[in-house]
Amino acid sequence: MKILVTGGAGFIGSEFVRSGVSRGYTVVVVDKLTYAGDIERLKGVENDITFYRVDIADSVSMETVFGKEKPGGVIHWAAESHVDRSIDDATPFMETNIKGTQIVLDMARKFEVERFLNISTDEVYGELKREGQFKETTPLNPSSPYSVSKASADMLGRAYERTYGVPVITVRPSNNYGPWQYPEKLIPVIIYKAVRDEKIPVYGQGENIREWLYVEDCAEAVFSVLEKGIVGEIYNVGSGEEKRNIDVVKTILGILGKPENLIEFVKDRLGHDFRYSLNAEKICEQTGWKNVTKFSEGIEKTVEWYMNHMHWVRGKLII
Repeated sequence: MKILVTGGAGFIGSEFVRSGVSRGYTVVVVDKLTYAGDIERLKGVENDITFYRVDIADSVSMETVFGKEKPGGVIHWAAESHVDRSIDDATPFMETNIKGTQIVLDMARKFEVERFLNISTDEVYGELKREGQFKETTPLNPSSPYSVSKASADMLGRAYERTYGVPVITVRPSNNYGPWQYPEKLIPVIIYKAVRDEKIPVYGQGENIREWLYVEDCAEAVFSVLEKGIVGEIYNVGSGEEKRNIDVVKTILGILGKPENLIEFVKDRLGHDFRYSLNAEKICEQTGWKNVTKFSEGIEKTVEWYMNHMHWVRGKLII
């Protein structure tokens, strides 16, 4: 199958592209190359893919790409994804995540793709307290402008499947981490600042809990849904590895041999969700996928990668 991957130069999208090439897929990448996109992530496979620098919210350009390539499958990763940025200015999130998704769905409908994987997020569910898990049937209750835009994109995909028969499958992964993540997110920020012996800002008292999924495992999960998932269904993708933010910080400081007095508690984020936790039984039962990377292993590999690629982080000039 020829697959078109939106956001294929992003953090998770590029992992999916590299894996797709190794699996023998014909891969077409569409990416606007915003601040968070980077063609360097595709080094090693650049001769094995077709790349278009296109904004998914540009319907004319997207129609040209679809008309020329006629993909059998679409994996829609492209999104504005940083919660803090969405709080500062929601406009790009509405433009890319809602309008862009609508245009990609329109193209999939017009050119009659065989599979459309709409990549959502666990944040569409809102927050949990100390107990419980989100199931695919849990009502959506997003909290931030980012998660509202993703919930809208999520619902658009399901509406297009019901109304127009576009073969949409919805995937909701938990927090990803690993190599190539843009250094505005928690884990790369911790590593970068710790290496420089700078203060590491932690919201509130660091008690917020996230479920951490290694990026390679996320890509494998999405391939399992592409190949074995059922059209119209929703699949949570979680690792079962829940960690308090403060414990993630302390783990990384321990790996780097840095003191915990680098931690600096700061005013909490507006509307900060307390906890996310996904029930991923459905994807395991229906596709055979399972998470294989323990957080203790994945975080060691992640820290090592950043230590070996600090030039890339510094080149981003973001912190």
